Amino acid sequence: MIKAGIIGSTGYAGAELVRLLCRHSKVEIKWFGSRSYIGERYADVFRNMFEIVDEKCLDDNMEQLADAVDVIFTATPQGLCASLVNEDILNKVKMIDLSADFRLKDVAVYEKWYGIKHQSPQFLEEAVYGLCEINRSRTKDARIIANPGCYTTCSILSVYPMVKEGLIEPKSIIIDAKSGTSGAGRGAKVPNLFCEVNENIKAYGVATHRHTPEIEEQLGYAAGEEVLINFTPHLVPMQRGILVTAYADLKKDVSYEEVKAVYDKYYKKEQFVRVLEKDVCPETRWVEGSNYVDVNFKLDARTNRIIMMGALDNLIKGAAGQAVQNMNIVFGLPENMGLEQVPMFP
Repeated sequence: MIKAGIIGSTGYAGAELVRLLCRHSKVEIKWFGSRSYIGERYADVFRNMFEIVDEKCLDDNMEQLADAVDVIFTATPQGLCASLVNEDILNKVKMIDLSADFRLKDVAVYEKWYGIKHQSPQFLEEAVYGLCEINRSRTKDARIIANPGCYTTCSILSVYPMVKEGLIEPKSIIIDAKSGTSGAGRGAKVPNLFCEVNENIKAYGVATHRHTPEIEEQLGYAAGEEVLINFTPHLVPMQRGILVTAYADLKKDVSYEEVKAVYDKYYKKEQFVRVLEKDVCPETRWVEGSNYVDVNFKLDARTNRIIMMGALDNLIKGAAGQAVQNMNIVFGLPENMGLEQVPMFP
C-alpha cells in the first residue's frame, strides 16, 4: 500500500483528495493535515466522512510527515509548499503540489504574478508540470510534480492540438473561461457569499489572472515560440465546473475532418479527454464529479477563426483527480485507478 499524507486536507481540493483516495485500492491516507482544525476529527469537519474517516487532523510538519509516508499532497495556498520543502524531504518522498509554487519555470514571472517571494527557486528546474496527457513521460521519474491549475488544464487541453500542429496563430488566442465558486477555495470571502454570487455572473482578474502565464508557458512549449493570450475568467453561480471557450486565427483553410483528425491524434487513446461528436458543445454538467474533460471545436469560415471549447470539474480533473492521476503514474499504477467515477447527473 502507498502511504499518503495530505497537507491542506480541509480545503475543497484537499477534501476531494481524501474522498478519492479513501476508495483507492492501493493507497492508505496516514496524515490529514490542516492548520485550521488541528486536533479535531476529520469527520466533524466534513460530515460526509462519518464512519469513513476516524482520524484527527494533524499539523503541517513536513519533516515528520516525510518519515511517515511515500507521497505528500500539498493542497495549500501559494507559497506554503515552497516554504516547507527541502532536499532532505524530496529524497524521502514524492511531492505533488496543487498550488502554483512549482508550475512556472521563471522565478521572476512567479513573483510578479503572485506578489510573493519564492522560497525554493532551486527546485523549479526539476519540477515537472503534471498535465498527464502531455507530460506523463517526464512525470514518472519526478520527485516533485506541479499539479496544474483548473482553468489552465481546461484551457491547455482545449487548445493544445491546434497549437502543437501549428494550425493557429499562437498570439491570436483569446480564452474566455467560467468557473463555479469552489474554484476560489473554502476560505470566507465576501465576494463568494451566496448573496454576492447568486443570480449573478461577473468577470474578474481581467488581464491580471494568475493562470495567464501558466497557460502561456505551456502553450509556448507546444508552439515552439512565445505565446501571448487574452485570458478572462468569470465567476458563475454554481458549485463546480470550468467551461472554456477559446478563439484563434487559422493559419490556413482546414476542413472539419482535418481538425477532428488532429484532436483524435492527441486524444483518441486518452481515457479522460473526450472529443465530442460534431456540433456537440461541452457542458459542465456532463463532466461533474468525474476526471473527464470534454473538448470540441467549431470552424468559422466567415472570420477564418476556430472556436475551441472544453469543460471539466475544477475539483477533480482541475485539482484532486489530476493529482491522483499523477500519483498513479509515479508509482507505476494504472493511470485510471481510483478515477473511473461516471459523471454525476443530475
